[in-house]
Amino acid sequence: MFALGASVCAASILNPVGPVGIAERTILLDSLAIMLAIVIPTIVATLAFAYWYRASNSRARYMPDWAYSGRLELIIWSIPALVVLFLGGIAWLSSHRLDPAQPLDSPNRPLEIQVVSLDWRWLFIYPEQNVASINELVVPVGVPLHFRITSATVMNVFFVPRLGSEIYCMNGMVTQLNLQADQVGVYPGLSAQFSGDGFSGMHFAVRAGTPREFNDWLAHSRKAGAQLDDAAYGQLRRQSQDERVYAYREVRAGLFDDIASRKLPPGEGPRSSDPSAQVSPHGRQ
Repeated sequence: MFALGASVCAASILNPVGPVGIAERTILLDSLAIMLAIVIPTIVATLAFAYWYRASNSRARYMPDWAYSGRLELIIWSIPALVVLFLGGIAWLSSHRLDPAQPLDSPNRPLEIQVVSLDWRWLFIYPEQNVASINELVVPVGVPLHFRITSATVMNVFFVPRLGSEIYCMNGMVTQLNLQADQVGVYPGLSAQFSGDGFSGMHFAVRAGTPREFNDWLAHSRKAGAQLDDAAYGQLRRQSQDERVYAYREVRAGLFDDIASRKLPPGEGPRSSDPSAQVSPHGRQ
């Protein structure tokens, strides 16, 4: 089994364990600091004006005919304008630098992982290793992870808070995401969009270990797992709130592409007691 000495850590975007999460935390803190540059002076000025112009202060000058001051207008408008410019600059630069499809700068070759959201579980396929797992994502530390993500049912959102960058899973489409885990540990992953009755249990564990531990897990999966062929996928496609973790020793070639291109039929999608409100991966029926 995949053994790790680290305990399960709390999910927190402010406690990242990879380069993408660290960069996103920096953006969040920088944005907070820029906004505080106008929020704090505004609060202080409000309290100062209220104190100075209190009824008991005879030194406060009452000027009912005062209407305009160019210097004051310059101060009032320049500070918010600078805040908008700084925040816009951060958003512009970071949106390009942290593009989900942008490969990470690393001397290591990326690990290819294909992700399929189902009702209500996650399927992870390792095409180069020819294995797959349900509700468990096992990765080596320090290695870039290149995800190709789709949905076999309704729209969903793939998110590992401590690694960063959530992204949508859409039926008939493939999105890309690049992440990396730099610390050994177990990190929670989740579905970040409501998708029906089993949504609350649609979570998974990201187990980041050493390359040797990752290889041990691969060897164990190839011995103990079942085969993921069309028949096995047909069982996965059925709605289930089973949160068990298990692996497949072999994956039928081209399975992910057939799911993404709809050569294999999609799942039923969340059901409704009202037949007219039935939802399918293609929209309302």
